Amino acid sequence: MIIKFASVTDASVIHDLMIKAFMEYKNEVPPSSALEETVQSVSDALVKEEEGLIAYEENVPVGMVRFLINNQSIYFYRLSVIPDKQGKGIAKNMLKFIEDYANKEGFSSIRCKVRMSATKNLKLYRSIGYDVYDEEVVHKPNGINIKVVSMKKDLLLLQ
Repeated sequence: MIIKFASVTDASVIHDLMIKAFMEYKNEVPPSSALEETVQSVSDALVKEEEGLIAYEENVPVGMVRFLINNQSIYFYRLSVIPDKQGKGIAKNMLKFIEDYANKEGFSSIRCKVRMSATKNLKLYRSIGYDVYDEEVVHKPNGINIKVVSMKKDLLLLQ
């Protein structure tokens, strides 16, 4: 597997991977907002301050993650692995790549937010050292509320 930093020209690849991965949440109430994104919204985010990684197997994109740098922390989101490749360590490898990058650049932590109903994601993040540090209820239109946890992994700063 090869993991590379994405560029703006990769927006359609990132969008395609994200939609394929997030389709499993289309029947959630409400569905993930990832499913409302467009190639243009991904491209616009990459032009601004967002970064992205794409994982490839035999030159075929199989996963991606998007992230922002906030002060001394990296905040990742939309971690996506295509359905037929899930459970094979691709997400863990991408998160390890972010962790190595964060350590090299001197960041102190990596953070994310996860729906409490996404139990397999919570389990994955906990298995590699992430801990819940906050809980909140996100209020969506039509009176829909989503329980969300914030998770964090503190990094050992290598001097």
